[in-house]
Amino acid sequence: WKKLYLAHHWPVTVCKMTANDCQDPPEYWTIHGLWPDKGEECNRTWHFNVTEIKDLMSDMRHYWPDVLHSSLNRTQFWKHEWEKHGTCAATLEILNSQKKYFGKALELYKHVDLNSCLLKAGIKPSSSYYQMTTIKEVLTRFYGVTPKIQCLPPEEGEKAQTIGQIEFCFTKGLQLRNCTALKGEPEPLQADMKFGTEELSVCSDSLPTYYPAEV
Repeated sequence: WKKLYLAHHWPVTVCKMTANDCQDPPEYWTIHGLWPDKGEECNRTWHFNVTEIKDLMSDMRHYWPDVLHSSLNRTQFWKHEWEKHGTCAATLEILNSQKKYFGKALELYKHVDLNSCLLKAGIKPSSSYYQMTTIKEVLTRFYGVTPKIQCLPPEEGEKAQTIGQIEFCFTKGLQLRNCTALKGEPEPLQADMKFGTEELSVCSDSLPTYYPAEV
């Protein structure tokens, strides 16, 4: 693999996509995962062991909660992320254990600090719509790189898309880089955001964009 995606998702949109037991989703962007651009369960024998990340637990619960299942002691989501993506990322020495993988993802999340970037730019959950180009410009200006932004397409009879996920890309040296593919690079696998029949896709620049405050 060539690059890592740090995917943030907007809990309210995640809850909107599913009829699961979403209760009071956090009102800040949380981590969906840290994904190598290629890879799918690279080492099936390397099972998730929650005791390896017990020191990270309070941060994990806060910044990387299982939005769909509100009980705190659920580790299913982390297990899925580790087995599907972490075991692939582990070919990199700085990510080659569960503690390093989850710890580094938390570190990158805090470093990017997406929540305060959007707030500083006055982009906050609201019942009025944003232009996708405005959101992109803000992020590109702030970070100096182009992230990948995914939305829930408009439902029947709606005119607006709903913002759901913002992914930042990093080199293997963990430097921010553009998410657009460089020459000769494969296009990334589509994210595994499928809930029921709805799924996220790259946002359209021409549709009004909804950044919902509540489910």
